[in-house]
Amino acid sequence: MRILLVGPGRAGMSLAMAFSAAGHLIVGVVGRTAKSAEVGAEMVGAAPLTPADPLPSGDLLVIATRDGAIAAVASVLAAGGPEIDSAVHVSGLTPVTVLDPLRRQGMRTGSFHPLQTLPNPEAGAARLAGAYIAITAEEPLRTQLEQLAADIGATPFRLEDKDKALYHAAAAAAANFPLAALAMAEDLFAEAGVPWDAARPLVEAVVANAFDLGPRAALTGPVARGDVATVAAQLEAVRVQHPAWQLGFARFVELLTRLTGRTEEFEGVLDAEEDG
Repeated sequence: MRILLVGPGRAGMSLAMAFSAAGHLIVGVVGRTAKSAEVGAEMVGAAPLTPADPLPSGDLLVIATRDGAIAAVASVLAAGGPEIDSAVHVSGLTPVTVLDPLRRQGMRTGSFHPLQTLPNPEAGAARLAGAYIAITAEEPLRTQLEQLAADIGATPFRLEDKDKALYHAAAAAAANFPLAALAMAEDLFAEAGVPWDAARPLVEAVVANAFDLGPRAALTGPVARGDVATVAAQLEAVRVQHPAWQLGFARFVELLTRLTGRTEEFEGVLDAEEDG
């Protein structure tokens, strides 16, 4: 495919590098400034462009700007009447209708969202292999995008516009909520004089269990086995030795009691924590 990229940031260049490595041709990189376009274009051997430049013809326009800029970018590009078959954005939240200015120019429109963290172009391009890609599009573009995902070693799945907000919430929960728990654990380990690295084998085993067995089936520990006295001792230790995490620890315990169906068993210790 002849692909034109708009937005040479981390996500855009990760995709561009992966597409290029898979044998697709990046015909241009459009940046907000000439300098950003030049830096991105050099990575994939493409022509550097700005929104004011005439766009080359191509098969696919990929808009990889921040969510809030997609509508404005689509309008600006549509005004130039580019000769491009299809256009997608890479947002997991924004509906495809934001690309209507391009659709009215005759383009097929959709979205192509990598469910992966892309810290920089090189690492991001490597991480796309094995990642999942959410695709929202009608045929025949849907099949073309599914093949494009497969070309870079990713697994495509279909996502409806109406489900995007919930999907995005799930992605945020999966990517960020565990980090809150790990930050708390890091602080508590430090207060106890235990090196943070000691937790790595445990955390890696827990994550593996969550995907092998399911998150609920993978639960272990005092809440899962109904050990109220142990949980009470933990809550007290956190309250005394690291009170900044007292409320957070109690809230995680409360969530675990719901997941394990043991809410009534732990009401006493959790009520006492709130009273304290």
